[in-house]
Amino acid sequence: MKQAFLGIDCGTQSTKAVLRDPRSGAVLAAGRAPHRIIEGEDGTREQDPAWWIEALRIAVRDATRDGSIEVVGVGVSGQQHGLVCLDSSGRPVRAAKLWNDTTTARECDELTRKLGGTARALALTGNVFLPGYTAPKIAWLRAHEPAAYARTARMCLPHDFLNLWLTGEFATEPGDASGTAYFDVRTRRYRDEVLAAIDDRRDWVATLPRLVPSLDVIGTLRPEAADALGLAAGIAVSAGGGDNMCAAIGCDVVVEGPVAVSLGTSGTAFAYRAEPAVDPLGEAAAFCDSTGGWLPLACTLNCTSATEWARDLFGLSHGEVDAAIADGGGADEPAFLPYLSGERTPNLPRGAGVFVGLRANHGRASIVRAVVEGVTFGLAYALEALRRTGVTPTEVTLVGGGASSDAWAQLCADLFDLPVVRPAIDEAAASGAARQAQWVVEGARPSLAPAASRRFEPRPRPELHAAAGRMAALRELAEANRL
Repeated sequence: MKQAFLGIDCGTQSTKAVLRDPRSGAVLAAGRAPHRIIEGEDGTREQDPAWWIEALRIAVRDATRDGSIEVVGVGVSGQQHGLVCLDSSGRPVRAAKLWNDTTTARECDELTRKLGGTARALALTGNVFLPGYTAPKIAWLRAHEPAAYARTARMCLPHDFLNLWLTGEFATEPGDASGTAYFDVRTRRYRDEVLAAIDDRRDWVATLPRLVPSLDVIGTLRPEAADALGLAAGIAVSAGGGDNMCAAIGCDVVVEGPVAVSLGTSGTAFAYRAEPAVDPLGEAAAFCDSTGGWLPLACTLNCTSATEWARDLFGLSHGEVDAAIADGGGADEPAFLPYLSGERTPNLPRGAGVFVGLRANHGRASIVRAVVEGVTFGLAYALEALRRTGVTPTEVTLVGGGASSDAWAQLCADLFDLPVVRPAIDEAAASGAARQAQWVVEGARPSLAPAASRRFEPRPRPELHAAAGRMAALRELAEANRL
């Protein structure tokens, strides 16, 4: 029977499962199951953790349906920053608040004030308090739902929750933990000062998962989980990581040099560093990676979530959107600030989408193109934040669902003014989780699957310079009015 490593990615929209060949690195089979999301006009974005378990069961059984592959190791990737609250019996107390939940802006301000300002927060953890992070979510829960907070015995991240269900072990690793804003990325430990600012009476040692090295086996597949998934009990489960950390492993951003941009529900730009890399302005996150290094990362909240909104608005196919992007338009095209869910880079949690320059002669192609360009300009801004951490991009590796579009990949090259390489990677985060599991079990970094990459060179586009000016003005307007 052929052997493979199972990689699981619990994202915002779905859970994916892939089986990765340990010798070739190729994905042998894949499964997927969608998630619902609870949304509110106040910025609420939540999911019931029970949905993740059911999606995990469906996705894994789908990937292993032919029964011809033996799973010899499991790795889990999860959406970062989400707050999972468990009672004393290990049951979820309430729905998990997600990374793109923006209800916690007031708690960010209050925690920053309690700790003595932004500079002090950066000194303690390497990060500032942003609404997406976990620390302000805990403060929000304590302030807004005291009964649920009191019932909460343990708190963890989404990938930690899945690992707990798989193995019975309550643990986390530095990569995902560094996105909580109560974890010091330099020393790789929880910061007592930040936890005390949230609640100086709670027993945080009992509340939070123990920290383990990323390249470690945290446990083995327990019988009940194995039965639900149709797998053998006792399979090794690695520490896993956040989705961005596992995507970095999946596209080989595990040494200094490459810079990756992911076009997913959110947009991210990240690069490996062998030492802590902190943005003095705090816009780029100072994260650890999930191999033992660091992963400075800048995130925009609105990426394919915005482009799909525009596509659905006009009932366009993906091919029609690509045609609109490739057309390029002219110098008098509209511009769009894509802050439909607020924004994280720059930090505008109450942000809103804004069109400028709309005229009667602008049709749906112009509007859709403006949305895609606005999202891409946001990623260019994120790359500038990444440069402040010491990263020097010379080439961008493009991953994520949106990367399948040739027209969008070319737009990225044009706007970033950098060559863009699109490797043939199936599900970078899930594949990265499987690759980490193999790394842990075999004790050496596995090779990537040999695959041809598509390369896009930047082209001179004068009309984009005009658009860049409009976007900068829009961003300044948003900052001045705290849109």
